Amino acid sequence: MTMIGTAERYGEHYRVERFYANGERELVADYMTLDEAQAHCRDGETSSSTATSDEATARTAERGPWFDGYREA
Repeated sequence: MTMIGTAERYGEHYRVERFYANGERELVADYMTLDEAQAHCRDGETSSSTATSDEATARTAERGPWFDGYREA
């Protein structure tokens, strides 16, 4: 499910994408402010190397290493 942030000016918003080691990626969140995108990516659950939740460890087992990163949209 893609999260929607609170960016009011869509000309200045960020997307959070999940990047997999095999080159695949998926949209995680859109219309985020820079602060929202940075806060999301600082969370330990947004990288296979630091995540400990059942959902994240299952994702890693199924799809391999991954991390969330952001970019201006």
